[in-house]
Amino acid sequence: MVALEKIRSSNSKIATALRPGLVAVFAGATSGIGETSLKQFARNAVRPRIYFIGRSKESGSRICAELQKLNPEGEYIYKSVDVSLLRSVDNACREIKDKEAAINLLFLSTGTMLSGKDTEEGLNYPVAVAYYARLRFIVNLLPLLQNATDLRRVVTVFAGTKEGTIHANDFQGRNGSMLSLRGHFSSMMTFALEAVAKNAPNVSFIHVYPGFVKTNYGNDLEGPMFTVLRAVFDAVFPVIGPLIATPVNETGERQLFFATSARFPEGGESAAAGVPGPKGVTVARGTNGKSGSGVYSITNDGETAPHKVEQLLGKLRKGGTAQKVWLQVEEEFVRITGAASV
Repeated sequence: MVALEKIRSSNSKIATALRPGLVAVFAGATSGIGETSLKQFARNAVRPRIYFIGRSKESGSRICAELQKLNPEGEYIYKSVDVSLLRSVDNACREIKDKEAAINLLFLSTGTMLSGKDTEEGLNYPVAVAYYARLRFIVNLLPLLQNATDLRRVVTVFAGTKEGTIHANDFQGRNGSMLSLRGHFSSMMTFALEAVAKNAPNVSFIHVYPGFVKTNYGNDLEGPMFTVLRAVFDAVFPVIGPLIATPVNETGERQLFFATSARFPEGGESAAAGVPGPKGVTVARGTNGKSGSGVYSITNDGETAPHKVEQLLGKLRKGGTAQKVWLQVEEEFVRITGAASV
């Protein structure tokens, strides 16, 4: 466990340990964990240039104004994108690639509780938003991440350390919900990051489980039942919240640490490790069980996956499941867009 005071100590050194003008892309950044993490990055970095992506133009305008107040020396570019469509993700990535030669951080937190329908591209809607869109951002922007001369990192906030059995006959999870198939999707995300990392050893990949955080996640669900459930939850949360939830601002601080700390270095030989760790904070163990191997599955307090999860992932790798996961992703990318990346 990395204590919160050590996380804050590390974050306070970002301005001096990392160069001015870092370039970051935040997808899923107009609410919840994405928004609070975006603001923490803007507050602590020196003259950052940040692209942030969401669906609500109103929220984008609001956040732009708030970011300018947090750090007037930064540059903030909002893009309204329907991330359920891979072609829309491609368009956004092309626009970024036209303007930037390098990116230091790609932070991904897209998600939805809407279910029971497909996108017009033929993907299970919630899986398109939380899984395929994130991976499309990664493969599209990977060359820019590799071009960076210092920090080079991908953070995806999902269900790290909760990896479980993969249902190879139902990769898109049509026979269950994102919640009921958490272990399935968590393993798929981790294996997808490992597949990308093989071709990008100079980039660090982090799969995070944020714990329970009260956000507006689920507010897009409509109907009387969901209205009543939200009202009941809002009524009891002031009592139970402090016992079960991580405050949203603290979550942003933790995500900033994961995005910048040298505890999570790249797997290759490079000096772009991040902010030097506070005393007592060592390099993390990667998903392959080796220290500092470049792909990390972590909890909200920065601890890596337990050995039983590493053993499960090892068995799935030996059985060929990891390769099947990435092959299926690339097949969908080519089917929908005509290419493995833009």
